[in-house]
Amino acid sequence: MRTATFSDFSSNIKNYFNSVIDNCDSIIVNRNSDEAAVLLSLDEYNSLMETLYLMSSRETMADIRKAEQDIKEGKGIEVNLDEL
Repeated sequence: MRTATFSDFSSNIKNYFNSVIDNCDSIIVNRNSDEAAVLLSLDEYNSLMETLYLMSSRETMADIRKAEQDIKEGKGIEVNLDEL
């Protein structure tokens, strides 16, 4: 994660966008000492929103915790992804 002042961001917006999209970077743009915004690629934003959605479901989180416990107890099933 990189930081930039608002004036530097404005002057170099194309470079910052290229960095975010091409390098999966994120940029914190400081407007003044108390305000800032974050620039993310659309893929990164969608990933965060999906994670937030999944984590907001008690049922889904319970399933994930149960699966983690099953794996710790040796109840997992090994899958060879090359065979799928």
